[in-house]
Amino acid sequence: MSAKSNIAVLIVAAGRGTRLKTTQPKQYLELAGAPILRHALSAFTDHPAINLVQVVISTDDKTTYEKATKDITTRLLPSVIGGATRQASVLAGLKALVPHNPDLILVHDGARPFVSNDIISRVVEGLAKAKAVTLALPVVDTIKQVNGNKIEKTLDRAKLMTVQTPQGFDFQALLEAHKAIPDQALFTDDAAIAEHAGLDVICVEGDRANIKITTQADLEYAHRQITADDKMMQTHIGQGFDVHRFGPGNKLILCGVEIPHTHSLVGHSDADAGLHALTDALLGTIGEGDIGTHFPPSDKAWKDAPSSLFLDKARDLIAERGGTIINADLTLICEAPKIGPHRPAMRAQVAEILKVDISRISIKATTSEGLGFTGRKEGIAAQAIASVSLPKTLTNR
Repeated sequence: MSAKSNIAVLIVAAGRGTRLKTTQPKQYLELAGAPILRHALSAFTDHPAINLVQVVISTDDKTTYEKATKDITTRLLPSVIGGATRQASVLAGLKALVPHNPDLILVHDGARPFVSNDIISRVVEGLAKAKAVTLALPVVDTIKQVNGNKIEKTLDRAKLMTVQTPQGFDFQALLEAHKAIPDQALFTDDAAIAEHAGLDVICVEGDRANIKITTQADLEYAHRQITADDKMMQTHIGQGFDVHRFGPGNKLILCGVEIPHTHSLVGHSDADAGLHALTDALLGTIGEGDIGTHFPPSDKAWKDAPSSLFLDKARDLIAERGGTIINADLTLICEAPKIGPHRPAMRAQVAEILKVDISRISIKATTSEGLGFTGRKEGIAAQAIASVSLPKTLTNR
């Protein structure tokens, strides 16, 4: 394997998952706020050794797939429609990759969401030694050969291994092996196809956490694992800043609370500088631009709109990514009005909008000691910092 090898990944996601007995294919079931397939896919688009990712899907799942992958653009090729069997789907994916001329190919099951960077690296490193590599784990339980419910014999587990994906191959060798499969012959994995073609397949260490979700018990285990494993989550921090000048009026809105004052704040919406700064901070945690991206001031629909709508949007976008708002810290900068008397109501209002405990919301106030536009009582500035916990595999690649 050259240090500059062109490495492609083929993710098989055309199956129907009938053993799980759900109304939709298992790879699109939600796990920590995102489809199982999304977890598997993102692990590869995040790995520095991977150049291309090709997903094979069912023709019935086009809309569902596009929704699951809508914001993943790095290294991801347009999907390909699979066949009636797993090996037919893999062959369809391999043929689609031919124009991209990959040197190596990793094949992975779309229903294995816990594939890690280390697992991927072990397979890639194994391809420096052989043209075919599979992840494998020693069998720890005693294995019986049975007929119905009657044991016929006990097998020697010392010579047995369970295998996982991703499996890695020389691209051309795997393509030729698939093309040479006899009619009606069915294989359960690509290592078996490589064996049939006469390739030596070596084993590298797998990971017991790298399960394939097949049954309801597997799905329940996956939910427990991703919830309990802090390593699957990471903290994102965003910051926001906003300014609004004073204009004619006798009241203003700050953090969703109406405050009597000698002036009002001027803006296209209700000019709530506090909620605007906080909205931008939350959008920043997920790389979703700013208020103007989602609610442009040129759009008359947002004229005089309550800024709680903007915060609602940021909160919902975070939730869609399986994220949890950890805390929000907001500082209001002005000479007047006095913020202290209104702080409890502001905290309560923000906590209600974000659907978090009030203990996660901090609102502070300061002056600029008579300096600058705030010191001259020409307007109000607001600065916010927010932190969000997001699944690692869901970060924008």
